[in-house]
Amino acid sequence: MTDRHASVSRETAETAIDCSLTIDGDGESEVDTGIGFLDHMLDSFARHGLFDLELTCDGDLHVDDHHTIEDVGIVLGQAFDEALGDRAGIRRFADRRIPMDEAQAGVVVDVSGRPYFRFDGEFSQERIGEFTSVLARHFARSLGQHAGLTLHCEVEGDNAHHEVEALFKALARALDDATRLDERRSDTPSTKGSL
Repeated sequence: MTDRHASVSRETAETAIDCSLTIDGDGESEVDTGIGFLDHMLDSFARHGLFDLELTCDGDLHVDDHHTIEDVGIVLGQAFDEALGDRAGIRRFADRRIPMDEAQAGVVVDVSGRPYFRFDGEFSQERIGEFTSVLARHFARSLGQHAGLTLHCEVEGDNAHHEVEALFKALARALDDATRLDERRSDTPSTKGSL
């Protein structure tokens, strides 16, 4: 198996982020974004996707949580894009639904190189600790755009914590499925010859 790994750093006036991602990992993570719930979601994302993830973010949390959550999505997407390289041998498509108590989330992904994002559903509460619930949608869009994903997501439930956690788990499982290498394929999974 090839070493599908990337390290990405990004610094702006709003955030400074360092990220190390191994796609074919063991689900180990070490994350510090300054937002406890986001750390919890990224740990869950790594564990359920079997990605090894190290990520730190020093963001302008004195303003709010928007820049940190958006920029972490951007950098994680860039890391996936770099680690996947030419995408040769991947399965490319995946569809996952994940329940969490009364909530459920679904993610359909195409690792197409053509960013597109659609989201259906609303979060039941505005905040989860220091995390603004609607920014889970923004995180997924930022990740998908910078990883080159066609990404369709949906959530439903009565508890925002459960809804967001199901979304992160569904995203992890779908990305694990879609980026997994298919032993029957050595070329890029496209009639165009490239993604």
